Amino acid sequence: MHLDFTGRRVVVTGGTRGIGRAIALAFAAAGADVSVCARRSDGLDDVARALAAHGHRVHTARCDLAEADQIDAYIGAAAAELGGIDVLVNNASGFGLPDDEAAWQASTRIDLMATVRAGHAALPHLRTASASRRSPSIINIASISGFRPNARTPAYAAVKAAVIHYTGSHALALAPERIRVNAIAPGAIVFPGGTWDERRRTDPALYQRIEAGIPFGALGAPEDVAHAAVFLASEQARWITGQTLTVDGGQVLV
Repeated sequence: MHLDFTGRRVVVTGGTRGIGRAIALAFAAAGADVSVCARRSDGLDDVARALAAHGHRVHTARCDLAEADQIDAYIGAAAAELGGIDVLVNNASGFGLPDDEAAWQASTRIDLMATVRAGHAALPHLRTASASRRSPSIINIASISGFRPNARTPAYAAVKAAVIHYTGSHALALAPERIRVNAIAPGAIVFPGGTWDERRRTDPALYQRIEAGIPFGALGAPEDVAHAAVFLASEQARWITGQTLTVDGGQVLV
């Protein structure tokens, strides 16, 4: 099944590495014009070159998603550069893992509130896309941690649960306008420089325990999540909204 995004405008927050980068590249490979942002400028030039290799419009910007005014400015700039927005992917995470004030602040401000704020900022552009029958959608990156209690990552898990719940509420609110809102809940995903890559080096016992508990027998790759995102934003998923798609190799089944 070929998913063609030629002429579609896609915005990905936190798009310079790991899952976000893979999502941005997957949309570009499918023909989309793509904008990505990141808190730090390092990595933006590299992802811009990788995206440009697909021959479509590219926009990158530095944006601290913990700051509401920066989100508004970024979304506005991305829409201006791309000529509108058809798809918003809220991927950025503060990775607030333990049960302390800093973790709760990071998770709440970036995983949850940046998702809410970016959706609000993009809404006028998504409404314009809907009026033009461009099948607009929002995709929120949640986590399987949001499905059940987690003593190891309580702040992250609780906030991802909120993202899953908000996805349904936002989908219900926007359904009359034919703007779809879905989420993806990845399981353990490993990539260079990521959390599980670090765990593989610093806590191999934990890494091996998680790996052994995945029915597919291995941690996932960012591309596994990227393929799901492209599908959810495609015409083939035009009757899907308010759902959370688990991408985890069966991890939540055990």
